[in-house]
Amino acid sequence: MKLATKVSLRSSADDDAAAIVLDDHVIVLFGATGDLARRKLLPGLFQLAGADLLPRHWRVVGVSRDRLTDGEFREFARAAIEEFGRRESAGEGWEAFAGTLSYTSVDAGACALAGSVAKAERELGGEPRRLHYLSVPPGAFADVVGTIGAAGLAERASVILEKPFGSDLESAQALNATVHSVFDESQVFRIDHFLGKESVQNILALRFANGLFEPVWNRDHIDHVQIDVPETLSIGTRADFYERAGAFRDMIVTHLLQVLSFVAMEPPTSLEPKQLIDEKVKVFESMAPLRPERVVRGQYEGYLDEPGVAPGSDTETFVALEVEIDNWRWAGVPFYLRTGKRLAEKRRVITIAFREPPHRMFRSTNGFPPNELVLEFDDPGTISASFLAKVPGATTELAPAKLTFHYEDSFCASRQLESYERLIHDVMIGDRTLFTRADGIERLWEISAPLLEHPPPVLPYGPGSWGPEAAQDLIAPRCWHLPDDESGGTDG
Repeated sequence: MKLATKVSLRSSADDDAAAIVLDDHVIVLFGATGDLARRKLLPGLFQLAGADLLPRHWRVVGVSRDRLTDGEFREFARAAIEEFGRRESAGEGWEAFAGTLSYTSVDAGACALAGSVAKAERELGGEPRRLHYLSVPPGAFADVVGTIGAAGLAERASVILEKPFGSDLESAQALNATVHSVFDESQVFRIDHFLGKESVQNILALRFANGLFEPVWNRDHIDHVQIDVPETLSIGTRADFYERAGAFRDMIVTHLLQVLSFVAMEPPTSLEPKQLIDEKVKVFESMAPLRPERVVRGQYEGYLDEPGVAPGSDTETFVALEVEIDNWRWAGVPFYLRTGKRLAEKRRVITIAFREPPHRMFRSTNGFPPNELVLEFDDPGTISASFLAKVPGATTELAPAKLTFHYEDSFCASRQLESYERLIHDVMIGDRTLFTRADGIERLWEISAPLLEHPPPVLPYGPGSWGPEAAQDLIAPRCWHLPDDESGGTDG
């Protein structure tokens, strides 16, 4: 059995991922002392080890610019797990995990790296697989890939690349060429942690496992779709990255358009990785080039005062835009995407807004929002459906009502993996279902070219607001929707 179950989408025989026997692995973690490794990767590996979702025999070789001994790296890992992990870093579990960790400085060169990996492989015996995780800035990808090639470590290997995958079509093509000079595309896993969320994966189950939804998942019944990821945090200490990326490159190309592909894709012939990824890429191929006049860019007041921000910077911290998909299923249905920093709430929301019935028998429906199917994909997540119901009494007065499904109330939370944990496990078993492919990435940069070449001006907005007022005009006469915890509601 090569492929694992994703949210129980395959046969029941695959239900227990822990039953899958994994090949022995040496995990080479580049950027091992960075923020992502500290917050997610090291605690995630420790969690996988405790859940018996790692190979029976494995090692981690940490690689970074810091000059650390093996013991110092283990102490770094323990502090990271104590601060961000879900399991206590003590006892036999910690001792066993610590025994898998070693460290080498990237400045020591390819020969030292090759020696460290060879030592780890000798400890395991045989010919274990290699997993190279590039938790490094995009500007360092070429050097790291070159080092892996020079060290002769590309055989029996997979490589995980963190976003962003380029900054435009030309840079994405150049990055892919660099990666492909050392690795075959079948070895490359471009990671998007949004797609590792249980609630995002459940879009596939919701659509394709339920006759209730798929028949109405089209332009005849759906008026528009919103994907909304507001954040309350500022850029913090990430000015160096954010000044080069901005909200569009950081969130829209990398995350929200990937989520959109799950919502919009045609039913694949099977849920095998190739078939599913093919359908995602078809969605990207069907997207019309983004129109700058249908994009709103904003910048929160005070951004220019953040440490590291260039004077007069026009980097956007907010973006709202309309995406058009020119195919039989979605022609004429706008997809509205919105994300930004320093907004009123932090949410992860997909809203499917349905058309009104062709004939209104009830006079009292005016002023009510449309029927909506709302998916909150910030784990553990919810799915809610809004509709109109008759108010008890002698009249036919109507009022909004809602049905809501809560993951945490319905399933055992102990089985849930965080997104990075699930995706690392998928790489080890060779399951590409939730990863992106080179042609898909390049197509997204291709449709982004008009916006990148002719960006609209950035508009100021107040911290704690919902962004520039022009974002409301973009979607009018519709409204942006963010569900209230109790009754549902709209902003704007």
